[in-house]
This record gives sequence, structure tokens and C-alpha cells, in this order.
Amino acid sequence: MEEPMACSSLPGCDRSPADDSLKRYEQNVKLSGIKKDIEKLCEAVPQLVSVFKIKDKIGEGTFSSVYLATAQLQVGHEEKIALKHLIPTSHPVRVAAELQCLTLAGGQDNVMGIKYCFRKNDHVVIAMPYLEHESFLDILNSLSFQEVREYMFNLFIALKRIHQFGIVHRDVKPSNFLYNRRLKKYALVDFGLAQGTHDTKIELLKFVQSEAQQEGCPRNKYHGVTGHKGSLSRPAPKNLDQQCAAKTSVKRPYANSQNAQTHVKQGKDGKEGSVGLSVQRSVFGERNFNIHSSISHESPAEKLIKQSKTVDIISRKLATKKAAISTKAVTGVMRKTASSCPAVLTCDCYGTDKVCSICLSRRQQVAPRAGTPGFRAPEVLTKCPNQTTAIDMWSAGIILLSLLSGRYPFYKASDDLTALAQIMTIRGSRETIQAAKAFGKSILCSKEVPAQDLRKLCERLRGLDPDTPKLSVSPPGCTSPENTDHKASYHVQTSPAQHAEESLNKRDSDGCGSHPRQCTTNSEGWDTVPDEAYDLLDKLLDLNPASRITAQAALLHPFFKDMHS
Repeated sequence: MEEPMACSSLPGCDRSPADDSLKRYEQNVKLSGIKKDIEKLCEAVPQLVSVFKIKDKIGEGTFSSVYLATAQLQVGHEEKIALKHLIPTSHPVRVAAELQCLTLAGGQDNVMGIKYCFRKNDHVVIAMPYLEHESFLDILNSLSFQEVREYMFNLFIALKRIHQFGIVHRDVKPSNFLYNRRLKKYALVDFGLAQGTHDTKIELLKFVQSEAQQEGCPRNKYHGVTGHKGSLSRPAPKNLDQQCAAKTSVKRPYANSQNAQTHVKQGKDGKEGSVGLSVQRSVFGERNFNIHSSISHESPAEKLIKQSKTVDIISRKLATKKAAISTKAVTGVMRKTASSCPAVLTCDCYGTDKVCSICLSRRQQVAPRAGTPGFRAPEVLTKCPNQTTAIDMWSAGIILLSLLSGRYPFYKASDDLTALAQIMTIRGSRETIQAAKAFGKSILCSKEVPAQDLRKLCERLRGLDPDTPKLSVSPPGCTSPENTDHKASYHVQTSPAQHAEESLNKRDSDGCGSHPRQCTTNSEGWDTVPDEAYDLLDKLLDLNPASRITAQAALLHPFFKDMHS
């Protein structure tokens, strides 16, 4: 009874009985929630009960939850198993592709394998070997320099393995690379976001890739960008008369609208019904500044479409071909509309701080954006359509940057453009702009930011630089860049010049190095970090994916000269 009172009287002890009871209540609520989740899982997939004894819920993400279970083996001892329960809304092809990745590429070279798979209706549970592992944040500043070398070496072994199969992991980060420090065991996990290269050996990833291309192809029709040899290919605009053909007159006026799409509904008799207008949803982490502009700048064709009753009647007549006169009338109206539009659509906002109505009318380019903020490569942030295994190597570079600097997470941005600005503060604005040109992108920055010396930066953040006060770093900032393809720009209205810099300088809350840990508990080897470490880091954080180092080449880097796979 007196212990809480004695504790509260000590200096620095601010715990109270109310705090303890609140903590116990929260723990009970958490345990109760885990128990309910386990019960729901057993109800959804009842065959699990006869094989496993589910002990705890050890992880939860956007697309799955992971449980710790034990399996009773014939020999008598229990084996720990990790059960990954995929959300029921996961696409069957995506689920099958993840299973194929684990089956073909997993089980060796630090890549997680698979033991069993259970399915009941739309519930899928993947059973994998359980690897007890440490939290990356907890051990970050207690790792010796040799342990860092071993960690990165084994990560590259795993990446080399999956890249040989044509697998792009897309979500390489410390929490997906399990590390048992005592046993020196490693495992690359979670292929839920994986995609295939053009020559992938994982057959189902080809279906995932083709579906993504089919979704993105219509949007890229007018301003497709290719990264081959830095060339920019854009099909010439079709003749406006051809665009206004009778069969497509109902849908064509919205072809150049970025924020709206038309959906032709099918009636019971299979005929085309009413035309519905839906506003396109913006991607999480991005802000769409063109919604109001696209609504306020309506073309005559758009106004014509909004007359729902007229469009409904005309579309039915066109579908059934019962009235040739109405078809001619629509064609005439549309040709009249086309004649009122300029024959050549010339953009006049390129290289400026504004977005013209022509660019606003272009379709938004779609490219894979899957991954964790802070680990996305520049080509992902700029929506480059041609993404390769190089994006995994960039993520590995961010991990090495955290290990050398002692800061995790190193980058933390609310959106892609802020993330790009933060990259500029380290790698330089001129270098970023030059690299973007190689894959057909144009980046505008209002302030030139020099590239930083990686060694000085890491030593300053880790507290090894005697000339710099601890926890003090002031990398130059820049305004959020305006990410554009040629002739199509996205006007950024977000952060001022100090926004990216401040997000990097907040030492204890967010941004670069949100967990400095104040001191390095294991200084073994950190006083003599070789130049090879920063040379490898520089090659991993190459802004140009075409020249970025591969996993196979990284294993042969002098940084690992006395290590063997």
C-alpha cells in the first residue's frame, strides 16, 4: 500500500496509482482484443484448430495479420509457426502470386519459405517458420560495425535471390527483414506487394503486372513516358474529328479530364444505359489540386454530356441503331464542338510555377506506388512507369543510411513530393533533376540545394564528429519540388522553403533520425569506418535507377571483401 506513495516522493518518479490502473486497463483491453481476433480467425478457418495452437497476435499490417502458433509434431516436440492471415478482400491472383514467390524463391538464401497454406472461402492463412527476431529500433545503436556489415551482406544475399527470379519486392525495410542477433539468422518476408520484371520466372506475377498495365494504359495514352535511354515518347494527338466519332461521342468528352470518368451502365437487356459521372479518388498521401480547376473550366462537350436526359436518349439510339437521323445530329453537334476547340493543343506552362488548362485536362499518369513512405525510390516518387529491381536496392540504401547514421526512420514525409524534397537535401537538387531526366521526368525546384558528404552527415548524426554538437544537424532545405513530365506539370501548393528542412531537423518527433538514442552503446569499429562503407552507400542511393548498383554487384563490393556467402 505504501509503495506507490514512496515512489511518488522520489525525484523523477511521476507515476501514480491512476496511471498504473490505466496501464493495466489498456493491457486488459489489448489482450481482450487479441483473444477476440484469435477466436474470429479460428471461426473463419476452423481447420487451423486441429493443427495449431494459436498463442498470440504478433503483428498487424494493412493487408494481413500475423499470429504466433505452435504445431504438434509427430516426434513429440512443438514447433513455432507464424500464421499470416490475409485480409479477405485480397485479390485471388495477388494471394496466389505471393504463395508462388514463397514456394519457388523462398526457403533458402535468407528468403522466408512456406510450410502450409489453409483456405476457407475468402480467408487464406499462410503458415511459415517462425523466426524470433529483435526490433530494429531497439538494437540500432547497439550494433557493432561488423554486425552492420553482416546485416547488409545477408540482406543483399536475399535480394540477389529474389531478383534472380525476377521478383521486385517493393517493400524492403527493416521490419520485413527479420534478424535474430543471437543466432545470426535472417529472413526476408512479406511478398504481398511484390511485382514481376518483364522476364520474371514467377508466372502469376505476370498476371499481376498485366493487370496493372491494363489499368494504367488508358491513362498514359496521351502522355506516356518511357525511361529508355532518357527518351520521352508521346503519341501525336489524334485528329479531333476522329475523336468525335459517333460511337464514342458519349464517352470521348471526358477522355482528357483528369478528375472525372464516365461509366456506361448496362441495362437489363444488355443495352447501354445512362451515363454516370464519378469523381476520381486521390491516392493516399497526395493532394489533388486540380479538382476545382477541372470543374470550373468545362468544355462545351462536357456541358453537353451533363445533360443526362439527352445523353441517355442519344446513347440508347446509338446502341440500338434505330434512328440514323439522331446519329447524324449527334455527329453534327460534336463536330461543331470540335471546331470550337484549338486545332493544336500547345502547353504554355512548362518551366513555370503554374499549371495551364491544357495540362489540367491531361489524364493523370498511373505508375506503381506500393511501398513504405521513407523507403520509396525517386523513380517511384516521380511515378516512373518503368520500375525495376533497382527500387529494392534504393530501399536497402536507406537501411544502410540508418545503420551508419544511427537514425531511424531517416526519412519521414507526409506525401511523395515532400519525400522527394527530403532526398534533395541529402543528394542535391541539381543531381536529382539531372537523374530524373534520364527516365523522362522534369523536376522543378525554386532553390538549389547542394549534395551533402555522406560520411560527414552520418558522423554528425551519430555523434562521432567532434566539431559538431550532438544532435545538431542543419541540412539545407528546398521548396517541395514540382514533379512533372515534359509539358505536364503538377503545381505544388504545399510547403514553403523551410518545410522539407524542418521535417528533417526535428530530432525527436519526426523526419530524419527521429530516434537518436543520444549515445552509441557499442562503439566497436565505429571510430574507423572505412571509405568503402560510404562508397557502397553512394552507389545504393544512386538517383538514376539505370546505374544503381545491383544486389549481385553489392556482394562483390570492397565493403564485403573478407566475407563470403
